[in-house]
Amino acid sequence: MSAPLAPSAIRTLIVDDDFRVAEIHRGFIERLASFSVVGLAHTAREALDRAERDQPDLVLLDIYLPDRSGLEVLRELHATGRPPVDVIAITAANDVETLRSALQGGVVHYLVKPFQFNAFREKLESYAALRSRLRQVRAVDQQEIDDLYATLRSGSLSELPKGLSPATLALVARTLRESDRDLSAEDVAERTGVSRVTSRRYLDRLARSGLVGVTMRYGKAGRPEHRYRWADPVAAGGS
Repeated sequence: MSAPLAPSAIRTLIVDDDFRVAEIHRGFIERLASFSVVGLAHTAREALDRAERDQPDLVLLDIYLPDRSGLEVLRELHATGRPPVDVIAITAANDVETLRSALQGGVVHYLVKPFQFNAFREKLESYAALRSRLRQVRAVDQQEIDDLYATLRSGSLSELPKGLSPATLALVARTLRESDRDLSAEDVAERTGVSRVTSRRYLDRLARSGLVGVTMRYGKAGRPEHRYRWADPVAAGGS
């Protein structure tokens, strides 16, 4: 079942020479509310033509294409005069030279096949969080730059501070993603079975990563309450 789309989802072009794999990736994208698929391409020429015509926000790019290398496509996508577009490499290529060339070409992420949906979602959601934060700032200092780069790594559940559990973080994140309204730390605690203090620690971790938005609500006594909602990159940054 497809996730309900954000008002102006991140428009994504899928490029893969394998028709079956491209359809799998389409299915993955359709499960992410902040993304939509504008088309599929199976050759380098199709990819460049579709990118020129449809002007996607993001291209999921295979490196092994039948007519030209995906690295050449990457360079052309970022050539002067072309519409700006972000690229995530999704490929079986795991040699250092290809990785280096992709990084030099400006890929946002590099995801090696095969992978499960959770790994795919992690990369795309961290990209969406980065996109959101970039649209919210006008100028940056070094700390903000460091935080922005950290956003791309924030999806990795293996890099948690001591005392935080990947399983609990995933549970809290899923609770927010599935909620149709903002939640307090107490709400999340009730839904997950953890304490309010524990809930707040995980929510603050997600908020620092950019994956969760925080607003303040003032009660009758004037005491502010933190409200958390899974970040909508489009709503946060505008169309």
